[in-house]
Amino acid sequence: MRKWIARGAVGLTVLVSGAGAAFMVLADMGERKLTRRIDVDASPVAFINDAASIERGAYLFRSRGCGDCHGSNGAGHVVIDDGKGMLVRSPDITPAPNGVVAAYAPVDWVRTVRHGVKPDGRPVMIMPSEEYNRFVDADLAAVVAYLRQLAPGAGARAEIRLPMPVKALYAAGVLKDASEKIDHSLPPAQPVPEGITPAHGAYVANGCIGCHGAKLAGGKIAGAPPDWPPAAKLTPGADSALDRYPSAEQFMAMLKTGKRPDGSSVSAVMPFASLKEMSEVDVRALYLHLRSLPAGS
Repeated sequence: MRKWIARGAVGLTVLVSGAGAAFMVLADMGERKLTRRIDVDASPVAFINDAASIERGAYLFRSRGCGDCHGSNGAGHVVIDDGKGMLVRSPDITPAPNGVVAAYAPVDWVRTVRHGVKPDGRPVMIMPSEEYNRFVDADLAAVVAYLRQLAPGAGARAEIRLPMPVKALYAAGVLKDASEKIDHSLPPAQPVPEGITPAHGAYVANGCIGCHGAKLAGGKIAGAPPDWPPAAKLTPGADSALDRYPSAEQFMAMLKTGKRPDGSSVSAVMPFASLKEMSEVDVRALYLHLRSLPAGS
């Protein structure tokens, strides 16, 4: 009996050691994956600086989550520091002379924002470029115009530290960077008239796919901290969060206050700092779009 126990203990030790070695190999592969070069065919969008475009860019910066990560002044800040080895500091994207975007040409903005690829070809790990991939040229140019006229910050660079398990999951393809979530063959999106229509709402909804999924069906958010709740289902049908909001007014109130019609609080994981900045036209159009989606999609 003791002999079999001893043999079992040895076998378990070998198994755990082997698993540990494989885990370290995967983590190393994840580190190398972050340095790979990605070739994308990106067409430049010319710089502009007219007042109307800058105003539009300011609105998009506030309402589409840019300020949540880069700070209201665009100078970057610590986004995640879990005390367990994960640290994410966003870069300064103001016109700081030594900043990360100081030498950006028009095509570099397109690669980064639309494709999740840095000017040197490496992937952007944290930025949800999949949400901005369908920005029309005018909106992409407007955001850039707004950023280029901001007061220069200190030029802080991005800092990303990923725990070994995260690197291993990244190498295994369980976690993906932005460039892996984007169909780079798609041509730039064509403008849709702004108005309270499902078509304009579909354009606004692109800003929701990072958490709620490409089909807005909700579920566990890939790469999110383990204590984050699943994203709500936004399509009609069973278990849809839309059932809580029979009217666009109630939906709009939730985005402004973080409260459901019954007074309960929506998870603070939702980026209410930016959602409350959305215009009435955008919110009503988004609501119409969500209501127009097929049930169960």
